[in-house]
Amino acid sequence: MIEDDEGHARLIERNIRRAGVNNDITAFRDGTSALAHLLGPDGSGQAQAGRSLLILLDLNLPDMTGLDILAAVKGNEHLRRSPVVVLTTTDDQREIQRCYDLGCNVYVTKPVNYEGFANAIRQLGLFFSVMQVPETA
Repeated sequence: MIEDDEGHARLIERNIRRAGVNNDITAFRDGTSALAHLLGPDGSGQAQAGRSLLILLDLNLPDMTGLDILAAVKGNEHLRRSPVVVLTTTDDQREIQRCYDLGCNVYVTKPVNYEGFANAIRQLGLFFSVMQVPETA
Protein backbone atom coordinates (compact mmCIF):
# COMPACT_ATOMS: atom_id res chain seq x y z
CA MET A 1 0.00 0.00 0.00
CA ILE A 2 1.44 3.35 -1.05
CA GLU A 3 -0.54 6.00 0.84
CA ASP A 4 0.85 9.15 2.41
CA ASP A 5 -2.19 9.91 4.60
CA GLU A 6 -1.75 7.86 7.76
CA GLY A 7 -5.46 8.06 8.61
CA HIS A 8 -6.43 6.78 5.17
CA ALA A 9 -3.83 3.99 5.44
CA ARG A 10 -5.26 2.82 8.79
CA LEU A 11 -8.81 3.00 7.45
CA ILE A 12 -7.85 1.05 4.32
CA GLU A 13 -6.10 -1.68 6.27
CA ARG A 14 -8.84 -1.96 8.89
CA ASN A 15 -11.59 -2.35 6.31
CA ILE A 16 -9.64 -4.74 4.11
CA ARG A 17 -9.15 -6.89 7.22
CA ARG A 18 -12.89 -6.66 8.01
CA ALA A 19 -13.55 -8.06 4.55
CA GLY A 20 -11.53 -11.15 5.50
CA VAL A 21 -8.26 -10.41 3.70
CA ASN A 22 -5.39 -11.51 5.93
CA ASN A 23 -2.43 -11.16 3.55
CA ASP A 24 0.59 -9.17 4.64
CA ILE A 25 0.25 -5.46 3.98
CA THR A 26 3.42 -3.41 3.68
CA ALA A 27 2.68 0.31 3.91
CA PHE A 28 4.75 3.09 2.37
CA ARG A 29 4.14 6.82 2.88
CA ASP A 30 6.12 7.99 -0.15
CA GLY A 31 7.00 6.83 -3.62
CA THR A 32 10.75 6.72 -3.10
CA SER A 33 10.65 4.09 -0.36
CA ALA A 34 7.93 2.12 -2.18
CA LEU A 35 9.95 1.95 -5.40
CA ALA A 36 13.11 1.08 -3.47
CA HIS A 37 11.25 -1.87 -1.95
CA LEU A 38 9.59 -2.96 -5.20
CA LEU A 39 12.69 -2.64 -7.36
CA GLY A 40 15.08 -4.05 -4.76
CA PRO A 41 18.69 -3.13 -4.01
CA ASP A 42 19.86 -3.48 -7.60
CA GLY A 43 16.90 -1.56 -9.05
CA SER A 44 15.93 -4.38 -11.41
CA GLY A 45 12.76 -5.59 -9.69
CA GLN A 46 14.10 -9.13 -9.68
CA ALA A 47 14.01 -9.13 -5.87
CA GLN A 48 10.22 -9.61 -6.19
CA ALA A 49 10.46 -12.53 -8.64
CA GLY A 50 8.01 -15.30 -7.81
CA ARG A 51 5.97 -13.21 -5.37
CA SER A 52 2.29 -12.41 -5.80
CA LEU A 53 1.99 -8.66 -5.31
CA LEU A 54 -1.04 -6.42 -5.37
CA ILE A 55 -0.28 -2.72 -5.21
CA LEU A 56 -2.68 -0.17 -3.72
CA LEU A 57 -1.55 3.20 -5.02
CA ASP A 58 -2.49 6.75 -4.09
CA LEU A 59 -1.71 9.25 -6.85
CA ASN A 60 -1.00 12.24 -4.61
CA LEU A 61 2.28 11.56 -2.82
CA PRO A 62 4.75 14.00 -1.27
CA ASP A 63 7.79 13.12 -3.39
CA MET A 64 6.45 11.96 -6.75
CA THR A 65 3.16 11.23 -8.44
CA GLY A 66 1.53 7.85 -8.37
CA LEU A 67 1.67 7.99 -12.17
CA ASP A 68 5.47 7.79 -11.93
CA ILE A 69 5.21 4.71 -9.74
CA LEU A 70 2.58 3.13 -11.99
CA ALA A 71 4.80 3.69 -15.04
CA ALA A 72 7.81 2.19 -13.24
CA VAL A 73 5.89 -0.89 -12.11
CA LYS A 74 4.18 -1.57 -15.44
CA GLY A 75 7.41 -0.87 -17.32
CA ASN A 76 9.42 -3.37 -15.30
CA GLU A 77 9.66 -6.90 -16.65
CA HIS A 78 9.53 -8.41 -13.15
CA LEU A 79 6.64 -6.33 -11.80
CA ARG A 80 4.34 -5.65 -14.76
CA ARG A 81 2.01 -8.57 -14.00
CA SER A 82 1.30 -7.21 -10.52
CA PRO A 83 -2.18 -5.74 -10.35
CA VAL A 84 -2.23 -2.05 -9.45
CA VAL A 85 -5.32 -0.59 -7.81
CA VAL A 86 -5.29 3.20 -7.89
CA LEU A 87 -7.10 4.50 -4.83
CA THR A 88 -7.18 8.28 -4.82
CA THR A 89 -9.32 11.38 -4.33
CA THR A 90 -8.82 12.46 -7.95
CA ASP A 91 -11.83 11.94 -10.21
CA ASP A 92 -10.54 13.86 -13.23
CA GLN A 93 -11.36 11.88 -16.38
CA ARG A 94 -8.01 12.66 -18.01
CA GLU A 95 -6.18 11.34 -14.94
CA ILE A 96 -8.32 8.19 -14.93
CA GLN A 97 -7.63 7.61 -18.63
CA ARG A 98 -3.90 8.17 -18.11
CA CYS A 99 -3.83 5.57 -15.32
CA TYR A 100 -5.53 2.98 -17.51
CA ASP A 101 -3.24 3.87 -20.41
CA LEU A 102 -0.25 3.20 -18.13
CA GLY A 103 -1.70 -0.18 -17.13
CA CYS A 104 -3.59 0.26 -13.87
CA ASN A 105 -6.04 -2.58 -13.32
CA VAL A 106 -8.63 -0.80 -11.19
CA TYR A 107 -9.24 2.89 -10.48
CA VAL A 108 -11.24 3.78 -7.37
CA THR A 109 -12.07 7.32 -6.30
CA LYS A 110 -12.04 7.65 -2.51
CA PRO A 111 -15.44 8.81 -1.24
CA VAL A 112 -15.19 12.06 0.71
CA ASN A 113 -17.10 11.05 3.84
CA TYR A 114 -15.82 8.51 6.36
CA GLU A 115 -18.68 6.01 6.08
CA GLY A 116 -18.60 6.02 2.28
CA PHE A 117 -14.83 5.57 2.29
CA ALA A 118 -14.99 2.71 4.81
CA ASN A 119 -17.75 0.99 2.81
CA ALA A 120 -15.86 1.35 -0.49
CA ILE A 121 -12.73 -0.19 1.05
CA ARG A 122 -14.74 -3.04 2.57
CA GLN A 123 -16.16 -3.80 -0.88
CA LEU A 124 -12.67 -3.58 -2.37
CA GLY A 125 -11.50 -6.03 0.30
CA LEU A 126 -14.25 -8.47 -0.71
CA PHE A 127 -13.04 -8.15 -4.30
CA PHE A 128 -9.45 -8.82 -3.17
CA SER A 129 -10.57 -11.95 -1.33
CA VAL A 130 -11.73 -13.59 -4.57
CA MET A 131 -9.34 -12.21 -7.18
CA GLN A 132 -6.39 -14.16 -8.51
CA VAL A 133 -3.00 -12.43 -8.43
CA PRO A 134 -0.27 -13.80 -10.71
CA GLU A 135 3.29 -14.30 -9.54
CA THR A 136 5.83 -11.75 -10.69
CA ALA A 137 8.13 -12.86 -13.48
